[in-house]
Amino acid sequence: MEITASNVLIEKTRELCQTILDEPEYQTIRQQIETFMGDETAKEEYQLLSEKGEYLQHKQAQGVRLSDEEIAEFEKQREQFFSNPISRGFIDAQQAMHKVQETVGQYLGKTFELGRVPEPDDFSSGGCGPSCGCGH
Repeated sequence: MEITASNVLIEKTRELCQTILDEPEYQTIRQQIETFMGDETAKEEYQLLSEKGEYLQHKQAQGVRLSDEEIAEFEKQREQFFSNPISRGFIDAQQAMHKVQETVGQYLGKTFELGRVPEPDDFSSGGCGPSCGCGH
C-alpha cells in the first residue's frame, strides 16, 4: 500500500509552513540571512573558510598530519569570520533553521514509528521533546 500526499495532507503541510513563516523568530532568522547575503566581504570570508576547512579535512583523511602553521592559519581565519557580527548572525540563523527542520522531522518520524501523534515523553526518558536542546 502506498501513502499518497492527498490534497488535505498538502494543505496541512502548507499550513505548517505558514506557521513557521509567521513565527517572530523566523523573521529574525530570515533577516540575519538576508543581511549576510548582502555583505560581499562576509560571504567571501565564509567561502574561503569553508574551502580551507574542506582542504584540511581532506588532507587529514589522506593521513597527512596538519602542521601547526596550517592549524593556526585556519583558526585565525575562523576567528576573523566569527568576530564579524553579520557572519556570526548568519551561522546562528543557520543553526536555528536546522533545529526547526530537525524538530519537525523528528515529530514526523515518531508519528510514522508510533502510528499516533507523539508526546514529549516519546522522545526521551527524561521527558523532554526534540526542541529542548538537551541533546537527547
